[in-house]
Amino acid sequence: MGSSPGVSYSIQRDNQKRRQIPFERRVAGYAILLVAPGLIVNGVFVWLQPWSLQSRLTFLVAESLACLFIGVALHEHIIRPLQTLANVVGALRDEDYSFRARLAIPNDALGELSLEVNALADLLAHHRTGAIEATALVQRVVEEVELPIFAFDPADKLRLVNSAAEKLLGQSSTQILGKTASELGLGSSLSCENETLLQLRFANNARWFVRRSSFRQQGVPHTLVVLSDVSRALREEERRAWQRLIRVMGHELNNSLAPIKSIAGSLNARLSGVELEPEQRQDFERGLGIIESRAASLNRFLQAYRHLAQMPPPVLQKCSIVGLAKRVAALETRIPVTVIQGPEAVLMADADQLEQMLINLLRNAAEAVLELSDAAKQSNGSKISSEEPQIVLTWKTTDRDLILDIEDSGPGLMNTSNVFVPFYTTKPSGSGIGLVLSRQIAEAHGGSLELSNRGEQHGCRVTVILPQTALCDTAQDGRLGRKGVRK
Repeated sequence: MGSSPGVSYSIQRDNQKRRQIPFERRVAGYAILLVAPGLIVNGVFVWLQPWSLQSRLTFLVAESLACLFIGVALHEHIIRPLQTLANVVGALRDEDYSFRARLAIPNDALGELSLEVNALADLLAHHRTGAIEATALVQRVVEEVELPIFAFDPADKLRLVNSAAEKLLGQSSTQILGKTASELGLGSSLSCENETLLQLRFANNARWFVRRSSFRQQGVPHTLVVLSDVSRALREEERRAWQRLIRVMGHELNNSLAPIKSIAGSLNARLSGVELEPEQRQDFERGLGIIESRAASLNRFLQAYRHLAQMPPPVLQKCSIVGLAKRVAALETRIPVTVIQGPEAVLMADADQLEQMLINLLRNAAEAVLELSDAAKQSNGSKISSEEPQIVLTWKTTDRDLILDIEDSGPGLMNTSNVFVPFYTTKPSGSGIGLVLSRQIAEAHGGSLELSNRGEQHGCRVTVILPQTALCDTAQDGRLGRKGVRK
């Protein structure tokens, strides 16, 4: 049975009035109401006694003061613990778990409340410590992971990033946090299908495997993006496929070239015993000579590609980057190579393979400069200036890497997507394996090789990056000399 509207309104009004009066005043009022009848009755009883006026007044004042002191003590005994509990609960709300309630005594109403509040504070402190440790562990794991990790909020703004992602973008977290995925060049990572390959323009067109998942932070949904660089793995698979193709092709062609060359030589020898017209003899000799020379040229072509298919693993030994750079630069005599010396570094590497790599790169740079020079001579008769270097070789070291750069003043790259494709070449006499072999050598040492145009200036830049773990200083020479050499 429901209450009438008038009664409900009266109850609400009484509650509002009660809420307007502070709890302390209500306790003081109830205390006064409790002792007031006794004081009145006792005052009347004392006033009716046949005592002197001074005695009666003294007794009444003493009785009033005693009641006042008892009231103050009762007020403090009730209000102070509640205020302490309020401060503790407020501190818990502010995530400060250092406060505890006093008078936490069992078998006591107020003490039981204090015990429960203290137990709640201990539980929250334990949970907070566990959450902080778990968050620190997650952050540590994320930082140690070598894969770039990004977290975006519903507005596609970056909210979390690890050091690998900072290195990929080339910026610190303070510079990129809060930017959208489109501003960072990662918009396609949020729009593409999950677990698919993606090509990022700012990362030298490397191919990345994209994984996406969702999580919530403070109730807000976020998207976690993890990128895995699969370019090297895919190149390794491509290299193995090319090696298998070269082996099969070399086997089949060798089986055909040997008898062709032998038969051509035999027929050429038998021509001397056959009576032919001079013109016919000349035609036969020229044709058989072409067959024999082309067979020999094709055989040399196959032998060159066998280097790509059968390159041995590097044998690590100590070599000086300064001596290696100067020695290789001196081998190129067609175009002057300027060596801008960087910091001294002792590299644990296969010196022969690195030397072959640098020879290939400098030869390509020299041929590019000569190509541009020949074109300029044909157009306006200009010549290469001997005062300005046409090829520059330099290097620098970072905390992790040794970075070696080769710059030339040639025409630059016209098609960057095919420069590392085996058999592809723009040179009339090129074999198309120089750059492929050079990158294979760099990656065999745990590094990388990239080509790019110089931007505002014409020409090409080759960047070879070798990891810092391949470097050793003087204090480590003995240890790496014993453990770092692979035989």
